[in-house]
Amino acid sequence: MIKQFLFIFLALIVANTSQAQTRTTRIGYIDMEYILENVSDYKEATAQLELKAQKWKQEIESKKIEINKLKESLKAEKALLTKELIDERETEIKFLETEMMDYQQKQFGSDGNLMHQKASLAKPIQDQVFTAVQDIAEAKNYDFIFDKSSDLTMLFSNKKFDISDQVIRVLNRTDKREQLTKKQLKDQEVKESKENAIDENPAMADRQKALDEKKAAREKLIEDRRLEQEAKKKEYDDRRKAIQAEREAKKNGTVSEPAKSAETAKPAETSKTDGTTAKPETVPATTEPAVDKAAERQKLYEQRKKELEERRKKILEEREAAKKAKEAETQKPNTTNN
Repeated sequence: MIKQFLFIFLALIVANTSQAQTRTTRIGYIDMEYILENVSDYKEATAQLELKAQKWKQEIESKKIEINKLKESLKAEKALLTKELIDERETEIKFLETEMMDYQQKQFGSDGNLMHQKASLAKPIQDQVFTAVQDIAEAKNYDFIFDKSSDLTMLFSNKKFDISDQVIRVLNRTDKREQLTKKQLKDQEVKESKENAIDENPAMADRQKALDEKKAAREKLIEDRRLEQEAKKKEYDDRRKAIQAEREAKKNGTVSEPAKSAETAKPAETSKTDGTTAKPETVPATTEPAVDKAAERQKLYEQRKKELEERRKKILEEREAAKKAKEAETQKPNTTNN
């Protein structure tokens, strides 16, 4: 049958070539399995059918468990049963096994419910695909369009002749058109004409791909700048919080003024033996990322906070010790007078 079909196909090509030498024969193909996998209605229906299949499998599994229990029970009690009871139980087990096999064949056989329901699900989509293929063939002057997933063996197929994506777009457009307003329909038509032009002209598709890549690069650059600005803002907030904390500590008296001035003072100029002054060495500016600087400043702030807390405790301890020493001195005359 396939050989006859191929012979007819080659004969048609030869006849078409001889009758229309001024026009190139256009051939395309589709992949029905690929199209069905990318149609939302079919995917949802397939998911529901899969749930049914799982339920059938669970029922078959429960029947198997029940039969195995009966077999184990018969094996354990066989020595105590009469021949008539053994035959009766074996007949019951055989009946249940036959019933289970019939149910499995009914649901999952080559002519079972699963295959029938799959075919009924695919039939409406396949009809839509055939209609879309005919529309595309008439609009773009295709002479032959084949189904790659059919019984026809295709030893080689160039991707540029695959119109499966075009068929999927046609199906999706049909579903969307019912929910679009007039303005949206107009925009959709413009988009469709652009997509059709890209399909017809591979060079335009390459240009569109280059434009998409440039757009993606531009969006990435914008995102990087935004992240850099956020890092700078965080660095500024950390610096402001550190300064505010130091001011609060100074206000509460937990840091002595000399210690504070020693920490915040800039490095003074040192005098040399020859009377000249040497400027402090300047630390070269680092080119670390803003995020690393913010982390370093946060670490420095935590370290300063810890030092301030230790100094505050030390000052309180000194004050407490001085207070106790003063109380001891005031109690000495009282003890001498007694």
